[in-house]
Amino acid sequence: MTVDTETRPLPAARHARAAVAVLFFTNGALFANLLPRYPQIKEDLAIGNGAYGLAVAAFPAGAITAGLAAGLLIRRMGSARVAVLGTLLTGAGILAAGLAPSVALFATALFLAGAMDALTDVAQNAHGLRVQRLYGRSILNSFHAVWSIGAVTGGLMAAGAMSLGLSLGAHLAVSAVVLVAAAVAALRFCLPGPDNGPEETGPEGTGPEETGPEETGRKETGPEETGRKETGPERLTAEGARGTSRVGVVLAALVLIATAGTLVEDAGNSWAALYLSDALHASAALAASGFIALVGAQFIGRLIGDRLVDRFGQRAVARSGGLITAVGMGLALTVPTLPGTVLGFALAGFGVATLVPAAMHEADALPGLKPGSGLTIVSWLMRLGFLLSPPIVGQVADAAGLRTGLLVIPAAGVLVVLLAGVLQARPRRD
Repeated sequence: MTVDTETRPLPAARHARAAVAVLFFTNGALFANLLPRYPQIKEDLAIGNGAYGLAVAAFPAGAITAGLAAGLLIRRMGSARVAVLGTLLTGAGILAAGLAPSVALFATALFLAGAMDALTDVAQNAHGLRVQRLYGRSILNSFHAVWSIGAVTGGLMAAGAMSLGLSLGAHLAVSAVVLVAAAVAALRFCLPGPDNGPEETGPEGTGPEETGPEETGRKETGPEETGRKETGPERLTAEGARGTSRVGVVLAALVLIATAGTLVEDAGNSWAALYLSDALHASAALAASGFIALVGAQFIGRLIGDRLVDRFGQRAVARSGGLITAVGMGLALTVPTLPGTVLGFALAGFGVATLVPAAMHEADALPGLKPGSGLTIVSWLMRLGFLLSPPIVGQVADAAGLRTGLLVIPAAGVLVVLLAGVLQARPRRD
């Protein structure tokens, strides 16, 4: 019966959904335990802003280097196992980074941790899509909201450890053991069996080959049915070239929008604690509040983002978010106070909360591309924001001060306002 078919997978789906949520939570919390410790590491290693920016850029560099290997590992091992193994190795890399006695070893450990984090990221999203197919509705955004909860929790764990006077090594070792144990425990509740390759199936679990005109609700049309005359190969080629060129321009704009979101997020990750402690003389524990505020507000933005998009459309939400980011952080940098700066980071996190999902959503629907191609390109290239932001901010900070370097945040907001026109103007009424 139809009812049996629909209800039978629900218990397994609920268990798997909880397991994937744990994977997202631990992934967000692991790295967040290290970020508030950056000022201490920078001081212990006695390095300047430029060298520090280059060193922390090793994490996204590792992610970019290893990202393409995730698909092969998932096909061989399964997404759940890859996610848990990546969590284990990410925790080890973060602990090694915290204990590194030199800049070179610190950067090397971050590179390895970033590579493993990229594998975890792809694998947990792949498994989340498997669970989503069982549910028959979108639940992936909820996993990213859980990631934000994990990031806030990790930041609070670090702040608590510093308040208690725990050494860097003890703090990172305890957090790694606890979070890795949670991920390993979640593995038994993940979905069994092989994963479907993203190039063969979409969120609904159907491949492009499986849907013909009858199944999609469209019928094949010839020139007489469309009201258009047949065109010669030269005209078809010209029209195809123009269409391809326009898709390329839109895709480039979507990459920039997603990159702007990651750039703002990375500024909070890499520089918020350092700016609050150095420029505004906050205590080590209080300096963590900038990162916590950004990620916490980002979580709130993700919780309400779907409803805002349904009501106002992707374009209006993204443009408003860019404006909030630009004005909020711009005022915080213009009139620097501790409460105002924490609020500025919070507004920036709220403003960019929906940018990456919006860019991915639009890229995946671009015409003329193979299924999943637009999503893959945006996901891959947006990591450039994480890679380029630390050294750029660091070099500017050495030359003109960290406050000037953090102007990349309002600049990213302005960029989103200018490019948001490529996003969907009106909410979908599916």
